[in-house]
Amino acid sequence: MKNTIVKVNALLMGNQFEISAVSLSEDEANRSIDAAINEIKRIEKLLTTYHDSSETNLINRNAGIAAVTVSEEIFNLIERSIRISGVTQGAFDITYGSIDKSLWNFDTQMKSLPDKETAKEMVRLINYRNIMLDRENTTVFLKEKGMRIGFGGIGKGYAAEMAKNTMQQLGITSGIVNASGDLTTWGVQPNGEEWTIGIANPNILGEVFSFLKISGLAVATSGNYEKFIVIDGKKYSHTIDPRTGLPVTGIKSVTVITKNAEIADAMATPVTIMGVKPGLHMINQMKDIEVIIIDDFDKIHHSNNIRFN
Repeated sequence: MKNTIVKVNALLMGNQFEISAVSLSEDEANRSIDAAINEIKRIEKLLTTYHDSSETNLINRNAGIAAVTVSEEIFNLIERSIRISGVTQGAFDITYGSIDKSLWNFDTQMKSLPDKETAKEMVRLINYRNIMLDRENTTVFLKEKGMRIGFGGIGKGYAAEMAKNTMQQLGITSGIVNASGDLTTWGVQPNGEEWTIGIANPNILGEVFSFLKISGLAVATSGNYEKFIVIDGKKYSHTIDPRTGLPVTGIKSVTVITKNAEIADAMATPVTIMGVKPGLHMINQMKDIEVIIIDDFDKIHHSNNIRFN
């Protein structure tokens, strides 16, 4: 019998997921993929801001009013998010949910940026230091009224990692969970070769400029080539700097490669926000994490240990 690969596409968490399992048995592969999909749906219910009953919305509704008792899973995810905020000097911040969507809507034709004072006022409530955690009682309290948390910068990676764990527990020794470009891999392809990823060319849809072997690794890409606005001939990313309230410029795409999809997902946006030099410097200080950056002038920058094929 030969190993085969089974792939299933599913719309989950508002994103297209592709889940792949390598197995001798197609039935076993499909069972593991079904379990992975159920796990992602479970996580979506916890993290979503679209359902009133979610723990995330309960925390947000009680901002400035009361501490909310949450599951240990949500508590731990918030605690890890705060640590990442510290490492990135606030470039990653789950309280970004406080940004008024009426001022930033990249799905409409924005003609001008808000002035700096308006933008600054808009981000007044974004401050991860105002998330109060009580581990003994597993409670979360947002200090300021109007504060909101959201897991858009870490949730897909977390779900991908948990789906992978679910499949591994069911005996799948090789596969990929791809959450719209935030992906995690383990094992090898059916032919015994390592999993390989193409790094997208941000200027030409569907074109790849380089390949990387990523078996046993996770990858996340953040780019301005999918959602952006152009004002007075200048391209602005849909990524908002939580420290200024204004869109980020200077970088077309950031690809982070590390061992954990949650970390990869959470680190891609901060590098975009920090800019090429500070972003590279930060990644080079960290262990087991690499980055490839393409700037607005199509120059490729990468961390110290990257080797292109």
